[in-house]
Amino acid sequence: MGHELPTYEFEKARRAEGYARIAGVDEAGRGPLAGPVVSAAVVLDPASIPAGLADSKKLTARRREALFDEIRTACTVGVGIATVAEIDSLNILRAAHLSMCRAIADAGGAAFCLIDGNLVPEDCPAPAEAVVKGDARCLSIAAASIIAKVTRDRIMVGLAQQYPGYGWEKNAGYPTKAHVAALEDLGVTPEHRRSFAPVHNILCREKSVSP
Repeated sequence: MGHELPTYEFEKARRAEGYARIAGVDEAGRGPLAGPVVSAAVVLDPASIPAGLADSKKLTARRREALFDEIRTACTVGVGIATVAEIDSLNILRAAHLSMCRAIADAGGAAFCLIDGNLVPEDCPAPAEAVVKGDARCLSIAAASIIAKVTRDRIMVGLAQQYPGYGWEKNAGYPTKAHVAALEDLGVTPEHRRSFAPVHNILCREKSVSP
């Protein structure tokens, strides 16, 4: 039973209440030590929902890329980004919520939002429902998870060229052994989140060693 696919039931229930424009919203990049947090908002057209939508983590990179293009063609899509500076000044949860609100605005707004997770952003621009494990249960959130992940992975590939040696093209900024080792060897870049413990600890150590 663990491989049930997301359905259109959440959207259907809200449409029955009279909401016409329902956006599924998800983010990528809460856990990494580097790079922005990226959210996507996707409004599905019930007449042309791409086949095979699923939680982005359960798809191969190749399948995600193919679905990314299909979703972009068939659906209304918005993307929102919160920068490393915003993550460090706000905290990761509030920055993720900020990126979600930006994604909803970028999609042209929504009558109702289905938000992945257990919290609705305080400044959400429309009525909303938090859906725990939404990327595995709700089609529009699954679509948003794919857009957010592919967009963020592409950003990290670009940043990897600016800051070689950290393996971001492979680890997307997550704290893999290789990334943490590179952080120790090469130091902290402007794209590292200073509020995250491994980065913060290195900076504190450098500070205590410097004359």
